[in-house]
Amino acid sequence: MARRSSRAERIVDAALELAETVGWEAVRLRRVAERLGISAADIRAEFRDRDAIADAWLARADAAMLAPPPAGFAALPARERLFFAIMRWLDALAGHRRVTAQMLTAKRYPGHLHHNVALLLWLSRTVQWLREAAMLDAGGRQRRVDEIGLSALFVATLSQWTRDDSPGQTATREALARRLQIADRVMARLWPPARLRHEDLAEKTTEEA
Repeated sequence: MARRSSRAERIVDAALELAETVGWEAVRLRRVAERLGISAADIRAEFRDRDAIADAWLARADAAMLAPPPAGFAALPARERLFFAIMRWLDALAGHRRVTAQMLTAKRYPGHLHHNVALLLWLSRTVQWLREAAMLDAGGRQRRVDEIGLSALFVATLSQWTRDDSPGQTATREALARRLQIADRVMARLWPPARLRHEDLAEKTTEEA
């Protein structure tokens, strides 16, 4: 993940500060340029449009989620690793939670198919990075089930988080913990240890053939 220039970071910060006052929909890039004492062309050199600034803001959450985990992280159960990774992602955006919600709403712009396709691609990429951050290594059918379940889990948690006014988003944390416990039980029934060992052996045999 390429590191953005300091000017690009300042543009993102200025856009967020302006959005806190006027709302994301009312942010105009010339106003952002005025706040920074630069030209609109300078912003264009860093970002193709306002949505690209939103993408850069969300990318900060990806970077936070993928930062080195604490000692002993790999030994934790999968649901605890997922909880840690998802909350890292959300906490990175918590300082501008309301504006983040507005950004995501703008990405669901009705009647514009390309916006919806881009949103789905963003969700898919985010889930892939989430699997990396949580150290989920399953392959084959389990990976596909993982990705479907994680996508639904992430969307549900993100939707609640955007509306959560509880201190420290406690309600979101508690709901995520409950969802992960349920998902853990479902996956244990679908993929019991003996079945996993059998399928891992079958995949290895296929690869060696």
